[in-house]
Amino acid sequence: MLSVFGGALGVGIGLGLQKLASNYIAGFTILLDRSVRLGDMVTVDNRFGMVSKVTARYVVIRSLDGVEAIVPNEILIGTSDGVVRLTRPSADASWTVADRWLAGKHASAVNLDPATGNLFVGTFSDGVYVSTDGGRTWEERDSGIESKEIYTLHAVQYPEGMRLYAGTEPAHLYASDDLGRTWEELTGVRSEAKSLPEWTFPGPKGIAHVKGLAFDPRSSDVIYAAIEVGTLMKSTDRGKTWRELSGFYADVHRIAISPAQPDLVYMTNGGGVFRSPDAGERWEQLTDKSSRMRYPDCMVVDPEHPERLLVTSASTPPTIAWTKNGTTDCMIARSTDSGSNWEYVKNGLPELIRGNIEAMSMEIHPGGKTLVTGNLDGEIFYSPDGGESWTIIATDIGYVSKGGHYRALHQVGVA
Repeated sequence: MLSVFGGALGVGIGLGLQKLASNYIAGFTILLDRSVRLGDMVTVDNRFGMVSKVTARYVVIRSLDGVEAIVPNEILIGTSDGVVRLTRPSADASWTVADRWLAGKHASAVNLDPATGNLFVGTFSDGVYVSTDGGRTWEERDSGIESKEIYTLHAVQYPEGMRLYAGTEPAHLYASDDLGRTWEELTGVRSEAKSLPEWTFPGPKGIAHVKGLAFDPRSSDVIYAAIEVGTLMKSTDRGKTWRELSGFYADVHRIAISPAQPDLVYMTNGGGVFRSPDAGERWEQLTDKSSRMRYPDCMVVDPEHPERLLVTSASTPPTIAWTKNGTTDCMIARSTDSGSNWEYVKNGLPELIRGNIEAMSMEIHPGGKTLVTGNLDGEIFYSPDGGESWTIIATDIGYVSKGGHYRALHQVGVA
C-alpha cells in the first residue's frame, strides 16, 4: 500500500513526494467522528459505491459491480520548506494542510516504514532526519555520510530487517542497517565506474550526484544507481559490487521497472526516454530533443501492464530558459506501447503547467491506481484513476524542487 514519488515503487521517494495508504490521524477521525459509516453510499474520486470497511488506515468502497477500491486520505510532500502532510477528514472531503514538519529545511526525499510508522527524510544541505513517533519529534541521523546534500533516500525491507540507502552530492552512495544511526559508504559505485573522471553537472558547482535508485521487483538485492551527470551503475548484491552499464546518454535521471516484466527497464535522461529489454544490457532511444519532451524526468510504470508508462517533462532543460521564459512549459506524457508512441495528458490539468513537475507517485491498491505529482510552483495534482483525469488538490505549499531548480523559475537569488 505504499508508493513512491520518483518511480521507485514500494520503498521511498526521489525528490519529494510520497503517497500513504496508511493513515492514523485522519483515519481515526473517520472512526471517532463516524463521518463515514459502514453501508453508506458515497462518491469519492469518481468512484461510486458502498463503504464496506473503515479502518485506521483507509476506507474501502465496493462498487456496484463488486470491485473494491481502497481510498487513502493522507499525502506527505517534501518541499523547500519542510515536509507537508495533507489530509482529508473523510474520504469525500477536500485535502488540507494538517502539519508541516522540519520547517525551513528543503526535503528531498520522504520514506515511511509501514510496519512501524517510522519516517525517514533526506534534505538538501541538512542531512538525514528520522521520526519514530509519527512526525512529532525528529532526530538527525547521518553519522558516516560526508555530505549533507541528500539527493535520494530509500527504505528497503529485507528478510533480516530494514536497510536505508542514501545518495548524495558529490555522487556517493551510503547504506544503513540501524535506522540511520550509522552509515557505511558503498564505495564500488565510484571505484568500479570507468567514467568517474567525466562525472560532472552543468550547474554552478559542476558536481555530479546520485539522483535516483531503482530496485528489481524480483529481488531488492539488484540496485540501479542513476548518476547525474555520469552513468548508470548496477549491483546484484545490495551494493557490495557494481558494474557500469552503457548505451545511453550519460545524463541519467530516473529508472522505472514494472513487476510484471522486470527485465524491461525504462530510463529518463537529458537526451530523452530510453528502454532496455534485458535489464540494462542493451538500450533503445525512444524520444529525443526533436519532440516537445526535451527534459524528461519523473516516470512511473504500470505494475500490471509494463507497456503503460507516464513521464513528466519540461519543454526546455533548466535553467536559463526557465528564467527567460518565466515557465518550464511542463507536460505529462503517456505511452501505452512501451514508449514507441506518446500522447499528452490533459483532462483536468492546466493548459499551461508553469512549474516543472519534479515528483510523481503511483499508488497501487485493489480496484485502481492513484497518481500524485508536485511541481516548482507548489501545486499538487491528483488523479484517482491512473492518470485519466486530474484535479489540483493543493497550491502554494512550498516548492517541490530538485535542489535549486525553483530558483531559476522564481528568480530566487538570480541576478
